[in-house]
Parts: sequence; structure tokens; C-alpha cells
Amino acid sequence: MSPVHRSDTQPDPEENRSRPRLPARQLSLSSGPADKPFSRRSLSPARELELRRQHSLVFSAGPRRANLGPKIIGDFRTIHAHVADLVHRPESPVHAVKGSSHIKELADLDWHTLSQSEVLQRLSTSATDGLDTGQAKRRLAADGPNEIKPHKSNVFLKIFFYFAGGFGSILITACILCFIAWRPLGEPDPPLDNLALAVVLIIVVCVQAGFNAWQDWSTSRVMASITGMLPSEVLVIRDGNEMRLAARDLVTGDIVCISLGNKLPADLRFIATSSDLKLDRSVLTGESEPVAGTLNSTDANMLETKNIGLQGTLCVGGSGRGVVIQTGRHTIFGRIAKLSSTGAPVRTTLQAEIARFVRIVVVFALSFGLIVTVLWAAWLNKQHYGFITSSGAVTNLVAVCVAFIPEGMPSAVTISLSVVASRLAKNKILCKTLMTVETLGAADILCADKTGTLTKNQMTVASAAILNEEMSPQEAGDRIGRGGNEGQGCKELAAVAGICNAAVFDDSTSDQPIESRLIDGDATDSAILRWAESLHPLRDCQAEWSEVFNIDFNSKTKFMLKILRPALADALPVPISPFDDFTAASLLLLCIGAPDVLLPRCSYVNDPKGGPPLPLTPDILNELSRVQDSWARKGQRVLLLAKRVLTPGMIPAGVIFDDPAFLDLVDQHLHQNLTVVGMVSFYDPPRDDIPETVRIMRGAGIRFFMVTGDFATTALAIAEQCGVISDASRVHRLGDLDRNAQMGSVEKYDVYAENEVPITSLVLSGPDLQQMNEAQWEQACQYVEIVFARTMPEQKLRIVKEFQRRGAIVGMTGDGVNDAPSLKAANVGIAMGGGSDVAMEAADLVLLDPFSSIVVAVEYGRLTFDNLKKTVLYLLSAGCFSELIPILLSVILGVPQALSSIQMILICVVTDVLPAISMCFEKAEAGLLLRKPRNTKTDRLVDWKLLLHAYVFLGLLESLCAASMAFWYLNREGFLFRDILGVLSYGDLPESYNLDAYAEAVRVAQSTYFFTLGVPVEFIFLPLAFAVVMIFLDEARKYRIRSNPKGLLARIAW
Repeated sequence: MSPVHRSDTQPDPEENRSRPRLPARQLSLSSGPADKPFSRRSLSPARELELRRQHSLVFSAGPRRANLGPKIIGDFRTIHAHVADLVHRPESPVHAVKGSSHIKELADLDWHTLSQSEVLQRLSTSATDGLDTGQAKRRLAADGPNEIKPHKSNVFLKIFFYFAGGFGSILITACILCFIAWRPLGEPDPPLDNLALAVVLIIVVCVQAGFNAWQDWSTSRVMASITGMLPSEVLVIRDGNEMRLAARDLVTGDIVCISLGNKLPADLRFIATSSDLKLDRSVLTGESEPVAGTLNSTDANMLETKNIGLQGTLCVGGSGRGVVIQTGRHTIFGRIAKLSSTGAPVRTTLQAEIARFVRIVVVFALSFGLIVTVLWAAWLNKQHYGFITSSGAVTNLVAVCVAFIPEGMPSAVTISLSVVASRLAKNKILCKTLMTVETLGAADILCADKTGTLTKNQMTVASAAILNEEMSPQEAGDRIGRGGNEGQGCKELAAVAGICNAAVFDDSTSDQPIESRLIDGDATDSAILRWAESLHPLRDCQAEWSEVFNIDFNSKTKFMLKILRPALADALPVPISPFDDFTAASLLLLCIGAPDVLLPRCSYVNDPKGGPPLPLTPDILNELSRVQDSWARKGQRVLLLAKRVLTPGMIPAGVIFDDPAFLDLVDQHLHQNLTVVGMVSFYDPPRDDIPETVRIMRGAGIRFFMVTGDFATTALAIAEQCGVISDASRVHRLGDLDRNAQMGSVEKYDVYAENEVPITSLVLSGPDLQQMNEAQWEQACQYVEIVFARTMPEQKLRIVKEFQRRGAIVGMTGDGVNDAPSLKAANVGIAMGGGSDVAMEAADLVLLDPFSSIVVAVEYGRLTFDNLKKTVLYLLSAGCFSELIPILLSVILGVPQALSSIQMILICVVTDVLPAISMCFEKAEAGLLLRKPRNTKTDRLVDWKLLLHAYVFLGLLESLCAASMAFWYLNREGFLFRDILGVLSYGDLPESYNLDAYAEAVRVAQSTYFFTLGVPVEFIFLPLAFAVVMIFLDEARKYRIRSNPKGLLARIAW
């Protein structure tokens, strides 16, 4: 039988405000604790190679498969953040979010808010007897098994789009028409040229499909099977009896018995729990800290509340019972699997431009094809019957489509982007999708973390203070050396700093100087541990205490807490002072954290002169605030250290420290009336290259914002040192944003304004973001310089969404597990190579080098777009318009077609591709990073200016030169142009002409139109002279534009 449970009718203690403690220090996934800042060290060669294989297209040996653990965590946190946003802000738009229907459904679920009786009634089940067998069978037949099957994409549909996507549908149609023109329209003597053209088109379509398949294969994120992460068997209650059942046979309404070591087989609502029920949710959240199971709802968000057990989570303590509320694909796990395996990602800016280009070309091709066909049917076939047969008319229609469509474009774009990705990889920038880098080039906002991104992540203790007596680290050591009452205060400060610390020294370096010893821990803990060790040997202090309870630091509570028991009965160990009421049965509570969080819990402060603790009066509070503010203005991070002696009467006898009720006791009673031991400040200097990086980004028209968890004053000081804020003394705050402003009256920031935009600066904290309404957000989004301070990782998502709603292209950096939602939501998510696997899985780019390499990424992003425009310009003028002219001249003027259809397509897919690809090796134009970001609404890959330049300026000149070569050759062979053209002769040649010789001459003339092998040498070198003339004309055009930037030529220049 199952152990004793607490039923719903028994009183349930008020839910804990803080997270339950971690019974033993454990590591979760390779990502590390979710809320801890990462200590990014230099990457080892092995780790760098691993990251290149996982996140770079260039180094992948196959499709880039998502790392299952980090991917699940990232997807869960993304869904969680969107659901939380929707729960707390119902008006929040989610329509643009991938899987928005799932998010809306999850936000609307109310299983956690219903009472136990309401849940059981809705599911028509009993808490004691469960379902009867008949009910279970009917539900299993209706809802299907409790399985999460990997999504099976429609292979045939995918292959179809490989072939028919882009220009493929037009080319396939053209191929079919060629076969028809060959037979039956070509009967009785089917022209082999039409058959050859059909075969060539088939080859072209297959090659393009291959490129499409390769790109899809290279960038796929196929989620591995997750069946191994779920249990195969489960203990349930049916028909009033406990029985073992295959997990796949579970249905909604089943009562599941949970015990230590069980994985939850479905989403459950707890109906009975033991006092020590705890669940490990690290498979979903990445947090190794177990979560207590409760009976009542603890959060409006179903993904956060503790009375819901999520499928795949592990019971690591206690036991309980739950009623199944969701199974199979409807569970949170199932929804994540579906979102990870289906649905096309949001199109990048470049993909949108290429799709628009395809539409333009297709419309042009179909329009001109229709015009040529109508001309033939309505006029040419009637007035000059036989000049172009029905088979020839179909071939001409195909030729028009072939002429307009740059068949080499897909391969040229794919190869060009692959070359760019390879170049970025050499600069230690891993590009996970080919199209991503161009989006970064179009970004007009870049949000960067402070710690480890803008700063060196080399924390050092800068100052210490007991009340208002400030001292340097060296002065603190001197006081301890001198002894006396003043030394006692510094010794207490060092002891609290060393004991209440999550970092530990590496024993293998214990014989080295303190500065050289290795430490396992984040940068802040490491700095304070090293400083404490320099003041007082910590091994002795730590040996005098044994830990009984702790709460690790996280970004929500912003403090760390430990409760300790003396290891020796008769000792008075540090940091106990002679004024503390401490006995052998007492416990000691130590905590370290943000002053704004801990000061409200403090009642006393240590006397710097060594006397008894002083009451925390308003004057003393002002003194502490003054010290804190003075440090923060220097860009230093401040932590407060506090303690409290817990006498035996404060803790009930027989208390179980693992009991969630004890955590509530700590939060409500024990973690109060603390004594401030002192404060410590840290300094993490900005990277040397960051001011120049920020300057370059600003010069490129990109607004550069800082996002940090530090206090506003500290963040502002660092931001000013980094160049993110120009003048910290002229910064606006929340109070400067009019809450009642009319949206239409807010002056909009225009990155493309000709006149220089006045610099305006703003600093906002996390609490400010929670209070802001739409009018204030509208005003905030117009500032040039912004520092977001004291922000929670979840609030980064809100920042991204607010700027995107106003048309911005946002780049966001991140390295922690909690950053996954904002990295996914940003137009370009940028992860640091030393960050978590979850962040790198969610990001689009991974920077292996310091953040300054973002300059290279932005430059290549802009260069990619510029070079693609050159590629398009070349293909349209040389490969499209110049091929269309011979068809139009033949139909309208009746001259022989100067370029055959087969030659057209060979030119497009063979001879044009290599020159087009060479465009991607073009170096950046001068001032590339002095230009404004590309306006994605007006600055298009193909616009009327580029079409005018391609078709009129270049196309006409190229066609004129090429046609002159073809007809000159015919003239030299004795077929005079006046005879060929005559008075629109349409094939009515003089009787003296030998038709076979004429046909052979036309064949060679077609080669001279686009010179190939087998033509006289003069027809190779004369076009080079034409090329020189065209280069001269183009350079003259450019010179005229530079001389008169507001003239007509400048206004129509592409």
C-alpha cells in the first residue's frame, strides 16, 4: 500500500515564498544552474571544436541535430515565458509567436486553480477508486495512447516543394511544354532541340531541388525520440484496486501513485502528497533544485504552480497521488516535442527578400510569355503563317520563361551564403542557419548583457565596509592583523563571506598562492572567496560548522542563505561575536545578497568600533545607502552580508529541515531581524575593446542597449565607461515618461533621418518595466541610449517584443538558461561560446571570441546583402534581359532568333553561375559600417531602381552589343541584314540564299551573341572592347552621382 498522504481535507501550510533548498549540491545538465551567472572562461580547443560541430553549418558532417536536453529546456522556458506574459497581461499579442495556439491553450487551462472535487468531477473519476475498466477503455479509444510520437513530416510533400519551390514550378511547366512541343506538336518531324531543352530543364530542376534539399538538410533541427525520457510502467488505481499498467495505456482521470524514483508518466494534478514530496524538473527547466509538491495552487501560471506534476519530471523525495489531466501529445512534454519537430521557423529578412524577388520574376515571366503567345496567336500566325509553328510558339513561350528566370540564382545564393558562413567560422562566429547573418546586418537595435559580455567577467573585491567605515581589501587585512575590537569585525566579515559561499577552491592548487589557485564557482563567488581567504584561512572556519539547510542564490530571490550547526560543542567559532546569545544548541543563519532585498529583513548592524550591534535606525540606514550609492557610482556591484543566531526556542523541536514547512518558517520568521555584518563591493572592468565596439555600432546606426541584473547606479556607471551612455548625469528615468501621453503625440525615433538625432538617454529597472503602460513603452522605445537594470531574465523577452512591435530588427545576447526565450524571440539571438548549451541551442549565432567580434558579423551581414544585390543585378541584365531581346526581336521584327533556348538555359545555369558566385568575394564598399541599417520595408533586394539599371542601362547595352555581333557575323557570311530584316520579311528570304548554309550561319551567329567555342577569334576580342566601354560608362555614371548626390542620376541609382 502507498504511504500515508496528506489529503486535501487536511490543513495545507501556506506555500513557500522562496524556493526549497537543494539537499545536496548537484549539477544539472551541462548548462549549469539556471539562475546563476555563468563564469565564462576561455574555451579549450576540444570544447571549441565541439561547438563548431554542433552549431556551425560549415563544420557539420550531417544535419545539425539539436542537443535534446538543452533544446527541451529552451523550448519549455520559451513556452513558460509566453504563457506567463499572457496570464499576467491578457492583452499581450501572441499571434506572431510560433505555437501561439498552444500558448493560448496553456494560458487558458485551469486545472491548477480548481479544487480537488471540481477536478475529479470534471474527469468523472474517484480519488479512492479511480476509473472503472470500461471508462478507461472508452477514453483510450477516444484519446489514443499516452505516447509522444516523433512528428513524421510528409516526405512526398517535402520533396514536392524541393522541386516546385521558388522558380521550380515555372521550370517544371516549361519542361512539360517542351515535351509537348516535341510531341505531338512537333509531328511529323519532331525537333530534337525541343527534346534536348526538356532534358536540360529536367536537369536544372533536379539540381535546384538538390540545393533546396541540402539547405534544408543542413539547417534541420530534428528532435530525437524522447520515449527514453518517459516511464514504461506506472502504478494506478482502477476499480478500487492498485495495479501496474503500461504508461501508454494511461487515460485522463486515472489515479497515479507516485513514489521515490518514479518519473511522472503524464501531467498530473496532485490530490494527496506526503510532507516531503519533491520533484526534479531539471529535464524541463534546467534547474537542479527540487520543487516541493503541494495540493493548492501557488501560481497563476500552470507551468509554475507546484500542485501540478509535469510529465517526465522525477520524484526525488516523498510520495503522493495525482489524477491524470493530460496525456500524450496534449502534455507539456508533448507540446514541446510538437513545437520542436514541426512548423517552419519565422522567415529571416533575406528569405522574405528572396521570396519577393521570385514573385517579381514569375510575374514578369508569365506576363511577357502571355504577350508573346497572344502576339503569335492573334497576329503572327495569321499574317505570316509558318514563320513560327505551333511547336515553335510553345518553344518561344518556354524561352521567355527561361530568359526571365535566373536559373542559377538558387545555387548562387546558397553557395554565396555558405562562403560567408565559412568566413565567419574563421573569425570564430558560428552561423547556425545560412540566412541569419544578413538579418544581423539589418538590425537596428542590439541588446547586450553586461557581465562577461561588455565586462571581462574578472570580479575582484574593490572595497569593504562595516557600517560607514570603508576600507580597501588590504586595510581589512591589516585590521585583522592588528587584532582588537576593530579586527574582530573584519574577521566576522571574512568568515561570513567564506562560509556563505557556493564556490570552492580546487584542492589540486592548494599549494599555490591565493591569486593563482583555481576556484570552482561563478565570478562573484570566486572573487569573494579569494578575498576572504586572503584575510583569514577559511579551512578552519568552515571546519567549525556543519550545514543543515541552504537556499542557493538565484535571480529571483537575489540572496543566498545558509543555516549552520557548530561542529564542536564547546567552541565559539567565527563569525560568532562575544555579544551574540549563542550556545551549543544554537544555530547560525548567514546570508549574502542584494542590499535592497536584505536590508528590509535587518534590524541591527555591527559596530565598526567593536561594540555591541547597533539598532538599524533611519540615520544608520542612510549611512549604509550612502556607502552603497558611492560604490555603485564607480560601477561597483554591492553585496550585503548578514547573520542571525537562532536560539533553540525559535525552532520547533523535531523539525525536519527538508520539510517545505520549514522553508516557510525560515521565510516568515527566521530570516528576519538580521544583523548587518558589513558590505562588500566588486569591480568587473569593461573589456578594453568594448568602447570602440559600441562606437562602431553607433556609427552604423545601431542603437546599443545594456541589459543587466545590477543596480541602476552601478549599471549606469559601467554603461558610461563602455560608451553605452554618453552622459550619466543627463539620464531620464521612469518619472520622465508621461503615463497619460497620447500615442500619436509621441515623437518617433527615426534611424533613417537625414539630420542627426539628438542623443537621449534612459535607465529603467525591472520594477519599472512591470509598472509601465503602453504610452510609456512607446516613449521609452524612442530613446537613443537605454540601460535596462535590475532586470529578470524573463523581462528580456518583454523588451524584445516591445521593440519588435514597433518595427525594429532586434539582436539580443544571452548566455544563461533563462535567456532562451529572449534569444528565440529576437530577430537574431546571439549566444556566447562560454555560456550554457541551452542558450546556444536557442541562439542563431554563437560568438566564440569576445563580444567585439560582433562587428565582423554585422559587417558581413551588410556585405552579404550588398553582394547579393550585385549578383541579382548581374543575373538579371546578363542572364535575363539579354536573353529576352532575341525572342522579342524574332516575334516582332521577324529576324532569326539570335540565341537558342538551350543556349539560354546553359548560360543561366553554367556560364552565369561562376561570375555570380564571384560577387560574394567582393570586398566591402567604403563606409559600409557608416551607413544606416537597411530599411527592411523600403530597401529591398530588388526594387524599381535595380530593375531600371539591370534592364535599361545594362540590359539594353549588352543586348545591343551582343545582337550587333550576331548580325555582323551573318553579314560577313553573305546574309545581309537588309535581306534578313527586309520589310519585316518574317523568314521570306531571297531565293539566292542557300537555306542549309543560312541555318548553319544562324547557328554560329547564336554562339557569337554570347560568345562560346567555335566562333572566329575577332568575335571573342571585340566584345572585350564593348566591355571596356560599358565599364567606362558605368564609372562615369558613378562619378556623376558622387558629384551631384541630389541629381536625377543619384535619385534613380540602385
